[in-house]
Amino acid sequence: MAMIEIEIAGRRYDVACREGEQEHLRAVAAEVDRRAQDATNALGSLTETRQLLFAALLIADDIKEIRAGAGIPEPVPPQPDPAVADALERLASRMEGLAESLERIG
Repeated sequence: MAMIEIEIAGRRYDVACREGEQEHLRAVAAEVDRRAQDATNALGSLTETRQLLFAALLIADDIKEIRAGAGIPEPVPPQPDPAVADALERLASRMEGLAESLERIG
């Protein structure tokens, strides 16, 4: 793993990435930083959290427009699998039973 330092919204971060991906990470970090600055320029003084929130929203808006223009469908959230839900319910019941047994012992 390689470590690089990036700066976003005036704050420096040490970030790990795969060897050889340093320049790509620097480029995408620069885009996030630019969007954070765009948000501040448009809306005035923002907390760091809100600045990054608006940067993320601007980037997500671009992604949505690019997908629409390219005819790429929006990702569909996965539907829960009833078999998995049943298995999790059984597991939760077993864990509750074990916890009750341990409480009686302790």
